[in-house]
Amino acid sequence: MSKFYVVATPIGNLGDITLRAIETLKSVDLILCEDTRETKKILEKYDIHKPTISYHSHSKLSKVDKIFELLEEGKNLALVSDAGTPTISDPGAMLVSRIKTHFSHDVYVQVVPVPGPSAVITALSASGLPTHEFTFLGFLPHKKGRETLFKEIAESKRTMVFYESPHRILKTLESLTKFCPTKKVCIARELTKIYEELQTGLPSEILNYFIENSSKQRGEFTVIVS
Repeated sequence: MSKFYVVATPIGNLGDITLRAIETLKSVDLILCEDTRETKKILEKYDIHKPTISYHSHSKLSKVDKIFELLEEGKNLALVSDAGTPTISDPGAMLVSRIKTHFSHDVYVQVVPVPGPSAVITALSASGLPTHEFTFLGFLPHKKGRETLFKEIAESKRTMVFYESPHRILKTLESLTKFCPTKKVCIARELTKIYEELQTGLPSEILNYFIENSSKQRGEFTVIVS
């Protein structure tokens, strides 16, 4: 039986990789990467010498067929994303779904999760906001349905978490100020990296903070609304 490992990698600080992840990456026949250049940084740091190929949202069906062939030959493969846990708001989800459909009942291929860092959980753990119930929204739509989603966030009794890009963080905070002005918001930026910071307050307070500190409108953002 072949094994297909879904391996979580650091979201910033390379020291956050697990011992099991290192052992797994050293043991497989091939590593599937969102971007081979990003994965190379981890492999070099931990002296891992395994062949890599790219798999991302624009990969052709022929790439999927090749992956199926390798699994049918009995090869063990690992899937990693650029950062964090693969398949979570990540193109790897489609690949795992196809593998599960193609190799039904785990007779030929066993999908094995190797857990580790996740920006969602990392941000929640240090936010100080309620974490007993939360909904993860991934990346919000750019246009269509965006306003409707902010209305849902305003009405929700659960903590809501989503990712945002530096290009839209101010617009997002403006929308939160408009639709849920009294809710608590935590913005987690550049988690586990040198410029990591978490800012918590009312949407208007956080918006003013980022307007006054334009240099901080960069990086990767996780937004938590409670």
